[in-house]
Amino acid sequence: MELLTKEIKAALPPLYSTEGTPVDQKEIICKFFNPMGAGTWYVVEGDQQPDGDWQFFGLVDLLEKEWGYFTLSELQSLKLPFGMGIERDILWGKEADGLTHLTQIQDVTKVNFSRYC
Repeated sequence: MELLTKEIKAALPPLYSTEGTPVDQKEIICKFFNPMGAGTWYVVEGDQQPDGDWQFFGLVDLLEKEWGYFTLSELQSLKLPFGMGIERDILWGKEADGLTHLTQIQDVTKVNFSRYC
């Protein structure tokens, strides 16, 4: 699966560009997840690095939910059972009731949902 499409690249705000945006107004551009268990990454910002890799900023839900930085190569390097890897939620933001995901992301934070993935 292609984790980062041209549409997502074009929609990503540059790193640090939403720094002054309140958390409840940040737009989540796409969602990556572990199809075998825990691990979800909600992307808010991203930039291509000089080495060609992509660095993202977003909400990471592993053992706890926290905002932080991660790279595309880190996601791609995670090897899961049965030859699987991290996947992109291809339906993210396409549901008519996308706002129902608010409680799945962070109970105390409202987040705007994108229509790019």
